[in-house]
Amino acid sequence: MKIDGVHYRTIFPAEDGDGIMVIDQTRLPFAFALLRLRDMDEAAQAIVTMVVRGAPLIGATAAYGVAMQMRADPSDASLAGAIRRLTATRPTAVNLHWALSRMERCLSAVPTSQRAERAFAEAAALCDEDVEQCRQIGAHAMTLIAERHRETGRPVNILTHCNAGWLACVDWGTALSPIYQAHDAGIPVHVWVDETRPRNQGAALTAYELGGHGVPHTVIVDNAGGHLMQHGKVDMCITGTDRTTATGDVANKIGTYLKALAARDNGVPFYVTLPASTIDWTIDDGVSGIEIEERAEREVTHLTGLTDSGTIETIRVVAPGSPAGNPAFDVTPARLVTRLITERGICEASRKGLLGLYPERRAAAE
Repeated sequence: MKIDGVHYRTIFPAEDGDGIMVIDQTRLPFAFALLRLRDMDEAAQAIVTMVVRGAPLIGATAAYGVAMQMRADPSDASLAGAIRRLTATRPTAVNLHWALSRMERCLSAVPTSQRAERAFAEAAALCDEDVEQCRQIGAHAMTLIAERHRETGRPVNILTHCNAGWLACVDWGTALSPIYQAHDAGIPVHVWVDETRPRNQGAALTAYELGGHGVPHTVIVDNAGGHLMQHGKVDMCITGTDRTTATGDVANKIGTYLKALAARDNGVPFYVTLPASTIDWTIDDGVSGIEIEERAEREVTHLTGLTDSGTIETIRVVAPGSPAGNPAFDVTPARLVTRLITERGICEASRKGLLGLYPERRAAAE
């Protein structure tokens, strides 16, 4: 996507060959800055601290982390150590494990003298594939937006939660890709942007993206979605997912489950967008099987923002002495998901639906 007329991916090799460049998302939306990651440890730290975030981008960063480690030390022990270190950074998003498994399979049969070059090529290929998959997801999902516009003859109001745009991927995004493509095709859309506490990825990142692309949008508090649905102001919900089970359950940013419940109660379609790398074929029950990351309570107790005087400050918003819980994700059962939208098409949220798009997984699933 473009920032001030310049196209950026969220991650790319440095021009001088010294490391990888990423957009520092902890500084958005008040400052756009690129950060250089020079080695595997810096890549791991960037994932932990959410300098990079979003399931597909986490996977891409981990892949480049392995590549940088292979440049430093291409031995078997070094490869195994890099996989362990990067695997431990974030537990919920399955793209991380998918990307690391892919890198491990690719490099284990390659002579050590060729591993660095091969690793960088594989990481670059992974990123290119992510961009194309996100474009295809958007193209499939845009048909639903276009159909709704034809039915009503008015702008399509879409509610989304967290950030599943190009900042969460390498480019385009998942949930925002169809919105960008619809907007570019002249289909009038308006997006209700959940603030997405506690880190405010919606208010800070999704709003930043949509504003930069010229898409009409309104930021709302997290608990406003149900009210808007009751009054007919939401045509559809579109979210991303960090892990999808073989049966269609989806784990996404905390609060997604409540939006799905409100959508079901009000007859609002609830769509979830995802690339194949987000499907965990080893899990059937998302509620019991998906590990939910518990993050630091300071994310709940404190807020960072821009003051009226133009300075960025962090303040405490919770009563002193009160503890805070911070589960980062929740699981929306498949029964509440209207359809899953992948790079291969649209399907019902079920084992049958997913296997219809990915028949090559049938033997392993049976």
